[in-house]
Amino acid sequence: MSSNEERSRRASIRAAWLLSSPALTILMIAAIGPLLIMLIYSFLTPGKYGNVEWKFSTDAWASILFTRDIFDGTLSLADANLTIFWRSIKLSLLTTVLTFLAGFPTAWFIATRPEKARNLWLFLITIPFWTNLLIRTFAVGEIIRKEGVLNSFLLNTGLIEQPFSIIFTDMAVFIGMTYVYLPLMVLPLFAAVDRFDMRLLEAGYDLYASRWQVLRRVILPIVKPGIVAGSILVFIPCLGAYVTPQVLGGGRNMMIGTFIELQFGQGRNWPLGASLSMVLLIVVTGALLVYVRALGKGAANG
Repeated sequence: MSSNEERSRRASIRAAWLLSSPALTILMIAAIGPLLIMLIYSFLTPGKYGNVEWKFSTDAWASILFTRDIFDGTLSLADANLTIFWRSIKLSLLTTVLTFLAGFPTAWFIATRPEKARNLWLFLITIPFWTNLLIRTFAVGEIIRKEGVLNSFLLNTGLIEQPFSIIFTDMAVFIGMTYVYLPLMVLPLFAAVDRFDMRLLEAGYDLYASRWQVLRRVILPIVKPGIVAGSILVFIPCLGAYVTPQVLGGGRNMMIGTFIELQFGQGRNWPLGASLSMVLLIVVTGALLVYVRALGKGAANG
């Protein structure tokens, strides 16, 4: 490479950095800045009435898993915190599984329709996004509450004699998150199925494969990137969900999102809330790394 070409290349790189500097500055201030503040707060001492005292402490990080006895100062496992973590992970995983079981047949059905009908079905799938999340959550609550639509229908048809109560339980939160995040599973699955070569099905049947074998060895491996993408898009917002657990769980069945809000609100323990936020960020980052790795393997395998 000649000296003129080298100077031209360097000038092009400098121009690219100069043009991208406004976006990078906004990203630093709006994204990295708040995360840095949370990281610093997590190593400080909680104030008496909220806020923080600028004294270094690792008690907030220790409080995530351990609690200190107020009399003798001994440490023991923070059972309440571990219960919240387990509930959050469990409900997020169950929601991801159920949305996949419901979303995959839906995506396959849409992808195999004629083009005009396909666009209509995709339009119907995206309609819920037009409504505020809080309104959709309240709508689910109206359906499953004790005097709601579901109980009224079952009582009127004689299928049950007494109304059953779902609201303010883990089941209510599970139903609500499944309804809210189902489109986030359907759309990536549709994109993957839409690129699927249907001639592979004929080849599988010609080789005397059963439907289950075709599904397990042909369809699922090919649409795996869509499955991973949909699972990440559902699992991550479920893990940090606040509105749905707060409304349908009634504040009694807390998840990580509501637990973090409690620390910054009534709990007045900002360092603990900040450390919990950083833990949630670490888990989300790990999930995204799994997604990137899965996409890399998919690209390597063609």
